[in-house]
Amino acid sequence: MKNQLRIIGGEFKRRQLPFATIEGLRPTPDRIRETLFNWLMWDIQGAKVLDLCAGSGALGFEALSRGAKQVVMIEPNPQQSKFLKQNIAVLKTEQVQIVHATAQQALATLHENFDLVFLDPPYALNLWQELAELVNPKLNKNGFIYVEANQNLDTLTLPTDWKLIKNTKAGLVKAGLFQKI
Repeated sequence: MKNQLRIIGGEFKRRQLPFATIEGLRPTPDRIRETLFNWLMWDIQGAKVLDLCAGSGALGFEALSRGAKQVVMIEPNPQQSKFLKQNIAVLKTEQVQIVHATAQQALATLHENFDLVFLDPPYALNLWQELAELVNPKLNKNGFIYVEANQNLDTLTLPTDWKLIKNTKAGLVKAGLFQKI
């Protein structure tokens, strides 16, 4: 199968998971994921995780593999939602919930708070500011936010109570880990 992502570490290490061919769908590169989860090594255990723009599910499944207690994945594309559900069945887990909606629709209906949020919307949609403002009330104090973009992070308008902890880049991908203070 052509479109597959590989889980890098944890319980499901080396598992290959398929995803749909959709324009703009780009799994977080392995190198960036490796760096991100090294940063989160001590904070991922038992965390409640929200993957705002799940896409391939790379970040959410990696978080689950590395000890997250619960992962909520938001995915509006019906074809990709089906792949995510199939991957949940393959991994035999009940710790992942798929919300088939846009991130904006889902955030209006979610009534829980999270320890870690992945914010990596399709680049062409330029949703960083809008989604950051909508998700901020659902992020626990001292919670972490991973932001991935195709532009420098300091050009994004993000909440003032998000402090940049670490950042990296690989090719066109700029990534940062923020903490809500």
